[in-house]
Amino acid sequence: MRRIDDSCVTQIDGINCCNGHPFPLGATLLGENEINFSINSVDATGCILELYHLHSPEPYARIRIPDSYRIGGNYSIIVFDQDPDDLEYTYRFEGKMDKENGYRFDPSIPLLDPYAKLISGREIWGEDADSRRPLRCRVILEDYAWEGDKPLEIPISDLIIYELHVRGFTIDQDSEADHKGTFTGVVEMIPYLKDLGVNCVELLPVFEFDELENTRIVNGKRLYNYWGYSTFGFFAPKSAYAVSGKHALAADEMKHMVKKLHQNGIEVILDVVFNHTAEQDENGHTINYRGIDNRTYYLLDSNGGYLNYSGCGNTVNCNNAIVREHILDCLRYWVSEYHIDGFRFDEAPILSRDQKGNPMQSPPLLETLAHDPILCRTKLIAEAWDAAGLYQVGSFPAPEKWADWNGKFRDCVRHFIKSDADLGPELVYRLQGSPDIYVSRKEHPTINFITCHDGFTLNDLVSYDSKHNMDNGEDNRDGIDNNISWNCGAEGPTDDPAVEALRNRQVKNAFALLMLGRGTPMMLSGDEFRNSQGGNNNVYCQDSPISWLNWKDLKLHADVHEFFKAMIHLRAAHPVLRRSSYYTDVNRSGYPELSFHGERAWQLDMWQPFLTFGFMYAEPAEDFGTKDDCFIYCAVNSHWEDHTLELPVLPEGFRWSVYAYSADMKHNRHPEASGSVTLMSRSTMVLIGRKTNEGYR
Repeated sequence: MRRIDDSCVTQIDGINCCNGHPFPLGATLLGENEINFSINSVDATGCILELYHLHSPEPYARIRIPDSYRIGGNYSIIVFDQDPDDLEYTYRFEGKMDKENGYRFDPSIPLLDPYAKLISGREIWGEDADSRRPLRCRVILEDYAWEGDKPLEIPISDLIIYELHVRGFTIDQDSEADHKGTFTGVVEMIPYLKDLGVNCVELLPVFEFDELENTRIVNGKRLYNYWGYSTFGFFAPKSAYAVSGKHALAADEMKHMVKKLHQNGIEVILDVVFNHTAEQDENGHTINYRGIDNRTYYLLDSNGGYLNYSGCGNTVNCNNAIVREHILDCLRYWVSEYHIDGFRFDEAPILSRDQKGNPMQSPPLLETLAHDPILCRTKLIAEAWDAAGLYQVGSFPAPEKWADWNGKFRDCVRHFIKSDADLGPELVYRLQGSPDIYVSRKEHPTINFITCHDGFTLNDLVSYDSKHNMDNGEDNRDGIDNNISWNCGAEGPTDDPAVEALRNRQVKNAFALLMLGRGTPMMLSGDEFRNSQGGNNNVYCQDSPISWLNWKDLKLHADVHEFFKAMIHLRAAHPVLRRSSYYTDVNRSGYPELSFHGERAWQLDMWQPFLTFGFMYAEPAEDFGTKDDCFIYCAVNSHWEDHTLELPVLPEGFRWSVYAYSADMKHNRHPEASGSVTLMSRSTMVLIGRKTNEGYR
């Protein structure tokens, strides 16, 4: 860092200043009470930095950054003698207001720094619109004591991902967390997560957003921007998710959450939204990007309007060089300063569109992210479809570093468990890791899932034939209509014991297939105890018991919870289930590593529709470094009648025992099975084959 020449220091609006450093962008503490501010705008003609005392209504200084401090499109300045703990700041930019040509400069609007590390004004969740403060940027010192922590770098094929909403996970009155709805609340639930067996949490958006964006009252209840897919602070954690949010300590609290999860062997993946921003369309608020450099940050049509591939009003110009660097800086920051293990990219095909919105064969942003030295061991996961209909599952144009959500696995399993026999042949491929989709890959990049935040919970998938979204105030028009669901004989809650027993089996059947398929499994939080959203498949606006996990269900559905734990622990214990390649040939056991069976062992016509089948993994200790040889067989019956399946003959001295059965609430017994097993209608049985003197481990 250069030595500051006193002769270069000048006063602007009573503040001692000098020309600054272009990098790093944002506000950076250089020394005690000495701050460097740096921001880019290609098209602006002037930039004003405003300084506020904490929570003060008016700025105490308006510093017009001298043109001599500008280099190219960068404005940078150092200010002296400022207390960062008592400082907020915003910018105003001058330039053309020519909407037809994409210019939207308006110096009457204070703007947020795109690189702000903390944002004030939304520290208390749902604070009344009349009392909430304006959005402003804060300066923080990155001095958290990590105690040797770093990203865990668990192989992605070994992950069991648990998707959760930081607030909704613990806000329910029956959750065991004392600090409900916060990062600290997640820390308090670590014993639960470890007992369940997951080793990765995927957090819905935690970058700063405004929960009161588009807020409204429906049937006497306030609706919110609950999910948070409307970011305006890409470098700042959501302050309202911190117990200490109002004291500007949200950054440290989130870092503490990450550190504690890491100490317990649990990775952290963030759901990130780079496809659009909170500024929405022409009628939206100007918060930062629009007022700083509209033509740089957004895809625009020939009339200066916003192209809308995201379904949210605007689309980020991801492959513009400046925007590309902004996204890269953001991800590097979260990995280096927050030790984040990976990112799931919302509507990721938008990251592959060029500056006219056309899909690219080799998008520079995706390749850069995959090969960046800071991110090279970071998980990168694409939601490989966008709102404009670009569907890239299996064809996402990225290097082999990327994985993607496999919507085809989701749809196939949903169809099959509700007795769609035509999906039987496809299910064979899905359980292998979908080699038919990822034809150019040597290892499967598939993130397998059946439910996620967007859509029905697993309970509602087997409890409702159609969505019930009237509480959202959109006359049930929102949310998808094709849920591939079945209510098992009654719409919604029921006292019919036969329907409830069937629903119990169905959620277990689905989860068994998820855990026993090759690929990285992801589950939705609360599915393990049949959490319900009352048939609402689009709870984006519901900060209420509709969207929160109902922890009373943990006791009500204890058998489902125990089944889920058993399947998770089985997967964690057996590396054959987690192999990252598509290998199915004979291994050192003398058996095919993965084989498929009909009602007669070794006999399944995989080209014809079927509802009853089995599949078996052979896990020789010599191949996988385990203590003992083992076989795992899963018998699946999605027919509405009982069926008997012949079990494959094992090597001499080996015997089959039942590990788990979706139709049986007793999961602590391992009765031996010989020759065949009979499955009741719509049920799944998992068996373990070991030498008789070994027992099950």
